[in-house]
Amino acid sequence: MSRWRTLRVRLLASYLAVVLSGALTLAAVASVTAPTFFAGHMADMDPGSGMMAGLAEDLDTAFAVSMTRALAVGVLVSVAVALVVSALVAGRIIRPLDRVRTATRRLAEGSYSERVALPAELELAGLASDVNALASSLEETEQKRLQLIADLSHELRTPLTAIEGYMEGLIDGVVPAEAETFASVAEEAARLKRLASDLSSLSRMDEQGGLARRVEVDLGELVASVAMRLRPQFDDQNVALRVDSHSLRVSGDPDRLTQVIVNLLGNALSYTPSGGTVEVTGRRRNGHIELAVGDTGRGLSTADLQRVFERFYRADPSSIGGSGIGLTIARGIARAHGGDVVAHSDGPGAGATFTLVLPAD
Repeated sequence: MSRWRTLRVRLLASYLAVVLSGALTLAAVASVTAPTFFAGHMADMDPGSGMMAGLAEDLDTAFAVSMTRALAVGVLVSVAVALVVSALVAGRIIRPLDRVRTATRRLAEGSYSERVALPAELELAGLASDVNALASSLEETEQKRLQLIADLSHELRTPLTAIEGYMEGLIDGVVPAEAETFASVAEEAARLKRLASDLSSLSRMDEQGGLARRVEVDLGELVASVAMRLRPQFDDQNVALRVDSHSLRVSGDPDRLTQVIVNLLGNALSYTPSGGTVEVTGRRRNGHIELAVGDTGRGLSTADLQRVFERFYRADPSSIGGSGIGLTIARGIARAHGGDVVAHSDGPGAGATFTLVLPAD
């Protein structure tokens, strides 16, 4: 409270300083000019006799005493008014500040629903509005954190439950100890490893943008390399992979850009049925490089077009192929490069296209 008391004292001192400076100025001016004016008026009366001269002297003394008393009364009244006004003004300033202090203290304690009533003063209302905006942001962040924990728990529970089931079955002799069983356990363990790797990538993106370096990169060469590496997976699922990407030079981190391409192609493969097609096309447009990955899969609804970039969101809840954060990571890496990843679909059943947009080198 010492801060606010100091503010009260300073406000009072400022009002008193104004009053005292005004009183001193008035006294100085009056002491110099008033006797001159008064003497001039007395001279106009032409006091010739001694009686008139004595009367003039008495009037001069009475005038000086009256002026001194009037100035003293004026100063006292001014000080009293200054005290009252400063108390009122200080109250109007300090009460909202106290509410802001209370709100920020509760926010620090984790009460993110706390809000501050907007005072009438514009400046204080701006401060309260900023505090409310901060509270809203913290509340939203906390909700996302809780949702992330819930989603992560769900993602971890599924493979762990499967592994636990296999292990219990092996121990009880219900599940045969053969290569197929161990392969299933290894597959679930691989899912956990992929999830841990994706979470690590996501953490790096949140903390530092995930860019270890920036060099000149030929995006066309990266696409060709990734397509060659992933083509056996496309062949296994009977999905055609077509690549039409010539030399496209950008400035960026080749490892992270490779990760974006892998995530986009992997996402397209996961949602394209057997007999479908995934096509990669690259072009230069309006000072940007655009790399589009289109598929003939299940497509996306209007509501899904933005939500697919949310952590652990799946447009198809029945899909268990990925971790649900691949597109989140891809968009984060793209934005760290000054670009973006955007989604387009004509609707369910019409396929989808995810386009990586980067500044041209």
